Amino acid sequence: MIVNFKPKRYFSRTPNHINRFRPRRASARAMAAASMFLLVLASAATVAALASAAGGDNDKETHIKLYWHDVASGASPTVVEVARAAVTNTSKSFFGAVMVIDDPLTEGPDLNSSSSSSSSGLLGRAQGTYISAGKDELSLLMNMNFVFQAGKYNGSSVAIMGRNAVFDAVREMAVVGGTGVFRMARGYAQARTHTFDLKTGDATVEYNLFIRQ
Repeated sequence: MIVNFKPKRYFSRTPNHINRFRPRRASARAMAAASMFLLVLASAATVAALASAAGGDNDKETHIKLYWHDVASGASPTVVEVARAAVTNTSKSFFGAVMVIDDPLTEGPDLNSSSSSSSSGLLGRAQGTYISAGKDELSLLMNMNFVFQAGKYNGSSVAIMGRNAVFDAVREMAVVGGTGVFRMARGYAQARTHTFDLKTGDATVEYNLFIRQ
């Protein structure tokens, strides 16, 4: 007797538990929605960038010109040395010396005519430190606050930090912040030596501050 036997195809159809793990093709509507979302997101980022750039054009700019007086001589110096390294004594650039300052700031270059009263040009004080940081040349690291004690900026301050190669004609340092009317300040300061007495070490320096807020 001949029996026709046909083997069963147990997997002729994919079981449901396998189909669940097969990725489904995204519909055209879903793909269009995703594309629209990305387009809107990119447009929003572009608008934000343009608004930020436009806002920068509206920054307030302030220019202040004043004179900084570093007085090392006399009975009441405004700069004192507080530390030095072992090599400072033999260094031609005074490398390693640390100075603390409380220097007068005036409208004009003559300190003597500005010290008698606030109306004659005394604007405030430069308070902070400078360090002789150049090993082969006289170069200072300045870290100071210009504290205004008279005029329209009275009660405010500007923070200045940077390298000061004192024998360069023009030195540029960074304005890194401020207080009062100069909150969130940024910009730069340019220093030009007005007078320097080699015998006493006294110096008068013209500072121009360019501040943006």
